[in-house]
Amino acid sequence: MKFIASSTQLLIGLNSVSKVIASKPALAILDNYLFDLKDNTLSVTASNGETTLRTQISLEKVFEDGQITVPAKLFTESLRQLPDQPLTFATDHNSSLIITWSSGASKIPFHPAEDYPVLPAIGEEFNTLSIGAEALMNGISDTIYATAEEELRPVMNGIFFDIADDSLSMVASDAHKLVRYSLRDIKSSAPSSFILHKKPAAILKSILAKVDEEVVVKFDKRNAFFSFGDTLLVCRLIDGNYPAYKSILPKNNPNKMIINRAEMLGAVRRVAVYSNQASNHVVLKIGNGELMISAEDTGFSTSAYERLSCEYDGTPLEIGFKAPFLADILNNFCFENICMEMADNCRPALIVSADGNNASEDLSALLMPVMV
Repeated sequence: MKFIASSTQLLIGLNSVSKVIASKPALAILDNYLFDLKDNTLSVTASNGETTLRTQISLEKVFEDGQITVPAKLFTESLRQLPDQPLTFATDHNSSLIITWSSGASKIPFHPAEDYPVLPAIGEEFNTLSIGAEALMNGISDTIYATAEEELRPVMNGIFFDIADDSLSMVASDAHKLVRYSLRDIKSSAPSSFILHKKPAAILKSILAKVDEEVVVKFDKRNAFFSFGDTLLVCRLIDGNYPAYKSILPKNNPNKMIINRAEMLGAVRRVAVYSNQASNHVVLKIGNGELMISAEDTGFSTSAYERLSCEYDGTPLEIGFKAPFLADILNNFCFENICMEMADNCRPALIVSADGNNASEDLSALLMPVMV
């Protein structure tokens, strides 16, 4: 293998795939990048065994094609220390990669490409989904915080993609809260679904921040393939059936409160300091255009309350929530005003935007109450 490439151009490609490399990989070879040079295109692959990232870099000067693997950390760090300039890369017969620049050279070991895991192939039966990069990133950002960490129910540890003919719902839940991001006008091959684990979802989110194009998603029963531009992300899907979330979504909650999101979030955080540290409960007492948020810890004789103005349509209501879960939802919503729709103090509250409906997307959250 021998080629010339810009240090900056190559480093950008490496940074995009390095996010997937684990600190303690299951296989030693996964500490490496896989370089595959063919037809003036360098494919750089990184993997942790479950998730694989590949990007392609076009080169102008290629003298010899080939495949090798190189130590990822050492190779990336060496490029970071070099100013932007053309670099010559060449392998020798002693399993070394020689990197030459204007004033010096370095040598690092490489290993045979045959030792690197093969990229999974899509099954014969698969579905396709096309979605804008920004919409996909927003959907992940708006739901990933609601995923769980459960060994017994792994399906709760990911984001559920529920695909209809022309719409997509991304759902996450930890059994205490449920968040759903819905998007309309989606191109899909057929109604289908899959569960994306939170780890590859977080990697995908970080990459999409710099992408401005359509993402093509192909998935079968085992893997999902996200392709955009010169990048391909392949990840193992969570196997199992996601809970029937639609059956728990309330349809007609008569008690509705509209309030400024930031003001409520600040009050919840301030009052929660005085709650029992084991339960973290806060109580919402709503009525007559006022919300009172209170908490107490009888064991330490501490308590606090705060009053906020709100718009309320319904009967006076007193309902309790876990403060961290309520604060999570309020903090991750981007609306100026939110609407809390409640039936009573025993059934879940539905939280949506009060700023007007978006024609193409919708975000809602469901929060389970606690006994007070």
